[in-house]
Amino acid sequence: MGIVVNLDLVLVRRKMKLTELAERVGITLANLSVLKQGRARAVRFSTLEAICRALDCQPGDILEYRPDTPGTEDPAHPDEQADKG
Repeated sequence: MGIVVNLDLVLVRRKMKLTELAERVGITLANLSVLKQGRARAVRFSTLEAICRALDCQPGDILEYRPDTPGTEDPAHPDEQADKG
């Protein structure tokens, strides 16, 4: 996947723990951990907005696009290869 989650970096810069962010945003620690580890398949705009508000940052500070290296397509999404041609 070409989307990288930099939530851990923003948390370090803000000197905030994941548990504190979960409390401020109002989502479970488990769900926030899934996002932080880059395992989330989607994020609601309302959640992203709440995270940005709590961390005083922009969505681009948390989410980054990095082009996939050829040959590293997600096997769970074989149609991605067809979209590139």
